[in-house]
Amino acid sequence: MKDDIAFPPSASAYYRAHATMAAVCMAAAMGLLWIIDSPHIWTGAVGGLAAILLRALYARSEELTATWTLSQTTLTSPTGHAVPVSNLAEVKTMGSYVQVITKDGHKHLIKYQADPAATKSEIERALT
Repeated sequence: MKDDIAFPPSASAYYRAHATMAAVCMAAAMGLLWIIDSPHIWTGAVGGLAAILLRALYARSEELTATWTLSQTTLTSPTGHAVPVSNLAEVKTMGSYVQVITKDGHKHLIKYQADPAATKSEIERALT
């Protein structure tokens, strides 16, 4: 690897993840209202959707600018935290996220990747 590789977040992955969260929250809220025998179960769907929509809008500007960078020797977070490549133990994908685990157990998430498998492959290639 000659040049640094950037892992920018994908807007489509961001919105897809929030759509999934909204569906889960809507179902959970409606289920809870059904369990407590509320006559207004439908309000759970509205509340779940509103909560995730607000979260998506609020966090969008920060999350969609959080780019990780991989050099030959370090993986650098958007906040500037550098993790030596020699300290990486494991790389996993979880939905649109890539989880990097260090040898001392610290975990880092590279969020909202358009192609998490490609991100994982690039990081694993740096390990060799």
